[in-house]
Amino acid sequence: MGRIQFRHKYEDIISLDNLLEAWREFVKGKRSRRDLQEFERNLMSNIISLHRDLVMKTYSHSPYHAFTISDPKPRNIHKASVRDRLLHHAIYRVLYSSFDRTFIHDSYSCRSGKGTHKAIDRFCEFIDRASKNHTRTVWVLKCDVRKFFASIDQRKLLELVRGYIPDQDIVWLISKVVRSFNSTQPGKGLPLGNLTSQLLVNAYMNEFDQYVKHKLKTEYYVRYADDFAVLSTDRQWLQSVLASMRHFLSTELFLDLHPHKISLETIASGVDFLGWVHFPDHKVLRIVTKRRMLKNVKGKELDTQTVQSYMGLLSHGNSVKLKKQIVMKQP
Repeated sequence: MGRIQFRHKYEDIISLDNLLEAWREFVKGKRSRRDLQEFERNLMSNIISLHRDLVMKTYSHSPYHAFTISDPKPRNIHKASVRDRLLHHAIYRVLYSSFDRTFIHDSYSCRSGKGTHKAIDRFCEFIDRASKNHTRTVWVLKCDVRKFFASIDQRKLLELVRGYIPDQDIVWLISKVVRSFNSTQPGKGLPLGNLTSQLLVNAYMNEFDQYVKHKLKTEYYVRYADDFAVLSTDRQWLQSVLASMRHFLSTELFLDLHPHKISLETIASGVDFLGWVHFPDHKVLRIVTKRRMLKNVKGKELDTQTVQSYMGLLSHGNSVKLKKQIVMKQP
């Protein structure tokens, strides 16, 4: 299919002005971190050095520092050097808005003005619309892409990037960032820690989003990162759509659906999506999330910000009882 061509030039990304602006945005709220402080001691010479390497095309990406976080399940994070993260920001701040304009409305991960709560609100809106205000049975097909970031095919990703960006120097630069990392095998994966990864996986999955919306003609479709849901009153149609989606992901994007995270359920039975269990006229927090929250507050005097964060999360569903429990757990 024909693609929108971005008009950005390599100079837009590597200019000293853009690198300085990227630095200002990058360090906001992080100035106490030691690695940033070390870079900032010789800020102008470091930025000029990076700029010179980019002009001369001698830039190479440094190795990553790998570590694991619990979020709540274990996730492998790969942290780039400050110099490389600055460049990621410089790339992102120039290209984000152009890529974002190509994305469908109902893709919600890592996008300005979107996020989890907006995705949940849209899912609830779709429940109301598909059920004709709860007068019809609505089925929800829910899926999860297996090992999402680790499975991105770099060759396919760069092919897609070339379709959007005529400037070959920008493509060269993105290629240097993309190929700086391998997950399970050479040519596979993007690091979770890179800002550019957030943008590029959305560009990658936009191929799938466009297919689902325009080829399969799905009216009620929501995606947040590797989780997505399709709603319909026709169960058989959803089963056929599942087969088509699985085939497209496998043959076009070299991705697989997680076999144990595919469900086809009615809203009346309760559908677990993005941390909440959704019913026709209300939603409640997922049980494991609720238990973890209560465990975190038990016997601890939480700061006001943490309590407000929990209360803010709980305000999005039917959680009056849980709110009281959190308050009562405080010593």
